[in-house]
Amino acid sequence: MSNDTLTKDFIVGVCKEKGFLAKQMYVVSTTSAGDMDRILANLEEHLAYQVELERRGIMFSAGPVFSEDGQSWHGEGMVVIRADSLDEARDIAGADPMHRSGARNFTVRPWLMNEGTIQIRVNYSDGSVEVV
Repeated sequence: MSNDTLTKDFIVGVCKEKGFLAKQMYVVSTTSAGDMDRILANLEEHLAYQVELERRGIMFSAGPVFSEDGQSWHGEGMVVIRADSLDEARDIAGADPMHRSGARNFTVRPWLMNEGTIQIRVNYSDGSVEVV
């Protein structure tokens, strides 16, 4: 092991030893191929695909990534998915209509989910749900 890198196995071992979740996920970073009209033309089919992934339990989270000042969108997005391997995650990402059409390019990287929290509030009286 060099001084500036550590192996995945080492990191996973340390995380598990410390009692962290150490859940393997995959982050899909998606960027515009340069034509916003093409992105908009594929948006409905893309969103339907995302909802299908969510329904099947593959999608953990997804959404657009805005500019650093938070004021504009240049076609970028991030998707976090559950998959059994990096190859499977790439196949899932590649099947997205945005990527199949060439409207966006993507990369997939393994991500180890360790820390965080989710809070969900369910109001029985009106059936509303709020993610805090």
